[in-house]
Amino acid sequence: MNIFVAEFVGTSLLLAMGSGVVANVVLNGTKGNNSGWIVITTAWALGVFIGVVVAGPYSGAHLNPAVSVGLAIAGDFEWAMVPKYVSAQILGAMFGSGMAWLVYKDHFAITQDPGLKFAPFATTPAIRNLPSNLISEAVGTSVLIIVILYSTPAVIEDGTGTPIGLGSLGALPVAFLVWVIGLSLGGTTGYAINPARDLGPRIMHQILPIKGKGSSDWAYSWVPILGPLLGAAFAAGIYLLLGAGNLV
Repeated sequence: MNIFVAEFVGTSLLLAMGSGVVANVVLNGTKGNNSGWIVITTAWALGVFIGVVVAGPYSGAHLNPAVSVGLAIAGDFEWAMVPKYVSAQILGAMFGSGMAWLVYKDHFAITQDPGLKFAPFATTPAIRNLPSNLISEAVGTSVLIIVILYSTPAVIEDGTGTPIGLGSLGALPVAFLVWVIGLSLGGTTGYAINPARDLGPRIMHQILPIKGKGSSDWAYSWVPILGPLLGAAFAAGIYLLLGAGNLV
């Protein structure tokens, strides 16, 4: 699996789980209807886990343009590779959200509220105040990126000091990271913290034949794109200012 395919598949899995859990919680007649925020944040975190498990060995599993840009600013990733990663991430997000729509198609049909039909695809703020919404996205993403930059591979050693990889368990830290960001900082905007996660599904909401779907809210769409990129740049700047790899 080459890096483009890895980022595409990993992001597809992330969005299939993420869009799927929102659909399960908000759409009418589902088994998980009204099960709440903890269900949504948990499934998004575990969606990150499975995306990283699949894509990690091949592409490093960025699954997020803010991660690719943040790593590039920090000098840990080639700028020339960013467009390839970002395009795969956006296309993967489109495909994954499309899969979720297909699974819940009957429930979209019996749900009357256009806002609920939109929720599985893209984010909306709880209180629409664009400067504050932008700050929320930037702060949440800066936490994501600074922790990723300071993370070290999950490795244990045997009795002789030989490293033993934890395999798929190495994806757990980023899953817990996304989980806590959602629980702690996600209540204002729905914590996109990922331009592809919002833009790709928003495009799908626009083009899919969903009866009574309402607006795709393009007037807000720049916030979950610019906010995460600003947050990534800020985190990478702090990382470089403090000395890459050092806290003092």
